[in-house]
Amino acid sequence: MRLLIVEDEKRLALSLAKGLTAEGFAVDVVHDGVSGLHRASEGAYDLVVLDIMLPGMNGYRICAALRAAGHEVPILMLTAKDGEYDEAEGLDTGADDYLTKPFSYVVLLARVRALLRRRGTGASPVLRVGALSVDRAARRVERDGTEIALTAREFSVLEQLAVRAGEVVSKADILEHVWDFAYEGDPNIVEVYISALRRKLGSGLIDTVRGAGYRLVARA
Repeated sequence: MRLLIVEDEKRLALSLAKGLTAEGFAVDVVHDGVSGLHRASEGAYDLVVLDIMLPGMNGYRICAALRAAGHEVPILMLTAKDGEYDEAEGLDTGADDYLTKPFSYVVLLARVRALLRRRGTGASPVLRVGALSVDRAARRVERDGTEIALTAREFSVLEQLAVRAGEVVSKADILEHVWDFAYEGDPNIVEVYISALRRKLGSGLIDTVRGAGYRLVARA
């Protein structure tokens, strides 16, 4: 697996590269946005770790440019900024996950592995579950050909269910992949988003498995 780190804090970038290399990854590092976009566009990377605040070109623009050019490489965004709108902007430009500084290396490694596992579960960016289609590249959801508008967070929750369609996905798994590992709010927030998805997608698609989690099922 080959990873690209685009991070202008050189000490952090080199520390991450050293740790990931020790885990068996091949790692390239660049420290500015223009070089990051060039490397990500030209190199065959399995994942990009992308800082948002970069000299030359910020991470939002890099991510948007890669997606516009058809690159489907998983992108994990790093930022010192914090807040719902910052996260939504990162996800809306096509990022697959988001991690706020400061973070532990263990958390970053877990996120990297999770994204790589997720990529391996479906070669196609479009996940189809019955009449429902989830386009992970365009971040578009349709049911019976009708597009359904979702927020960035709602899409991420649905994506976790769609990747494992037919399986039970625990609340803890959803929190782990959609929210930060260090999330300290009410875990029942997952139920709020599941309810929102049910209202928007229509009934009968998301089952609750009492005491275990949720399951996306293929129903017309």
